[in-house]
Amino acid sequence: MSIEIRLITCIRGKFIGNDEFGNRYYISRFKDNIGRLRRWVVYKGKDEPSKVPPLWHAWLHYMSDVVPESIVNYKWQRQKVQNLTGTDHAYLPPGHIMSGGKRAKTGGDYQAWQP
Repeated sequence: MSIEIRLITCIRGKFIGNDEFGNRYYISRFKDNIGRLRRWVVYKGKDEPSKVPPLWHAWLHYMSDVVPESIVNYKWQRQKVQNLTGTDHAYLPPGHIMSGGKRAKTGGDYQAWQP
């Protein structure tokens, strides 16, 4: 985090809470020009918006005024993972040029159209 962000957060922000990834959420002490308090997140580690859990995302974008305190995880829910696009762990389907570029042959039920 840069010195500028730390200074602005210290002067203008009020700490609201943090999530399971260590991200810290703030709300401004002063209203903006449309009359609402600005909300922001200070990421832990690399700035990656996909690390914001859904309940905190709703709070950040004013879809909910309820501050998420405890997150209820149901057994059918998967653990949230960050966006892996552009990394070595990104999903590459069969036939992708970066995974060999050879896709499976189509079945024998396809016949090309002949004019």
